[in-house]
Amino acid sequence: MEAHEEAVPEAPQEAMEVNPEYLKQLKDLDIPEEEAKKALILTGNISAEEAAMFYFESLENHNLYADEDEMYYKMVFVVNMELPMGVGKVAAQVGHAAIGFLYQLLLKDSKSKEMADKWDVFGAKKVVLQGANAAHLMQLQALAISLDLPTYLVQDAGRTQIAAGSHTILGIIGEEENVNKVTGKLKLLN
Repeated sequence: MEAHEEAVPEAPQEAMEVNPEYLKQLKDLDIPEEEAKKALILTGNISAEEAAMFYFESLENHNLYADEDEMYYKMVFVVNMELPMGVGKVAAQVGHAAIGFLYQLLLKDSKSKEMADKWDVFGAKKVVLQGANAAHLMQLQALAISLDLPTYLVQDAGRTQIAAGSHTILGIIGEEENVNKVTGKLKLLN
């Protein structure tokens, strides 16, 4: 499981090799070696103290949102593969869906905001999958809605590659197990 990572300035390339003394100090604190290396890199390899604070804050943030069954959340984007969209167009449409979700969820009730917070804390998992066509996207949307999962269906404005009103991307967000009931058999976009 990934711990929540706060925005930290990118470490310079030469700092990617972790300081062995700092690593030893972190391991002495019972921080797993891989997590210690990650914390050192993400904090710019400044000091063992800085990396330890980052690691323990990440754990604390994770524990604030952990339920007894630890529900993981993810956001899935299903691309309408029938449309002749280039890579840049698909990326832009996925961006529309992600922004639409966040805007929609953050303005709704506290339950929706809590879902967005949990999604973020548990790594903000995003997956892009292949859908057959617009009818397929709408079937998936109906199933997601029946499971009480928030959805966002992007319709293109028609200014570039495809006709106005075309259903390009279906976004679904929610508890991973429920999202998988809707999209678990779809192939990853490649």
